[in-house]
Amino acid sequence: MTNILIVDDSRTSRRHLRTLLEEEGLNVCGEAVNGEEGYQEYKKLSPDLVTLDITMPVLDGLEALKKIKTDFPNANVIMVSAAGQKNKLVEAVKLGASDFITKPFEKENLMTTIKRVLAI
Repeated sequence: MTNILIVDDSRTSRRHLRTLLEEEGLNVCGEAVNGEEGYQEYKKLSPDLVTLDITMPVLDGLEALKKIKTDFPNANVIMVSAAGQKNKLVEAVKLGASDFITKPFEKENLMTTIKRVLAI
């Protein structure tokens, strides 16, 4: 079973992403509403993959990515962004993000990205 942690300050985005993932037989092992909570949940849950929104309160996605990759260099992180955040996505990949997806989520793109990142 593939365990995925969803980190996004939008409840609607988390719910939609959870639905898409669970329809594909993936297990959402946890959710977090900001980067700091996401980092703490990552430490606690050790998921196979984390989806990390870029724009969040407390600790944004880029800062959370830095913390996760510093402590867990092999972490699989897919950044989630709204349109128009290309510069931040480029920075995220430089910081070690495995890939990125954009909102609104399209199931086919989402699953292709996840399968590529996890090699499943």
